[in-house]
Amino acid sequence: MNRPIKVMLIDDDPGIHESLRAVVEEAGYEFCGALGGREGLRLLDDEHPDLLLLDVMMPGMNGFDVCQQMREEGRRIPVIFLTAKNDIVDKSTGFKAGADDYLVKPFQPEELLLRLNAHLRRRERDRERQHEGRDRRPEAFSVGDLEIRFGKYEVRMRGEVVALSSREIELLELLASDPGAVFTRDQILEALWGSKEAAD
Repeated sequence: MNRPIKVMLIDDDPGIHESLRAVVEEAGYEFCGALGGREGLRLLDDEHPDLLLLDVMMPGMNGFDVCQQMREEGRRIPVIFLTAKNDIVDKSTGFKAGADDYLVKPFQPEELLLRLNAHLRRRERDRERQHEGRDRRPEAFSVGDLEIRFGKYEVRMRGEVVALSSREIELLELLASDPGAVFTRDQILEALWGSKEAAD
């Protein structure tokens, strides 16, 4: 029997936990949460969430650092930043830390669920491909001085790690998965976002 899908929130505002718990559980998912970055990192091993909602501005350890540490540890669960910061520099920092998506507060619950569902569908499809043995990619792909290490969120140029966002790395993985193939815009959006609508 498959376990219920679990969504985790790391945010220092108890009110956000209360409101998002209602939204997530009404959508049929389990909910768990932590009120700080370090507590959240500790709970990841206990809770094993399928998706993480992550606040940026938190005392002690901010969301960017939490996300970056997660990716360095090899955790590939989808991460959606929830933040009041709308500056493009902050968004760039978030994606480079390994975020999959970015929602600016205040947002409508329907918008959150649209993105949340898209990322969960994509994650489930990835698991099914691996379970059925269809994902037979090599561990790494190299062309010239560029090396892409599949499944590890790591790209190297001349042996040095290149600082890229998780989305940029996933795009490179997609293109490298079938060298020479032509991907349509819809195929790329479906592969990276889980649906064309979630990327609009």
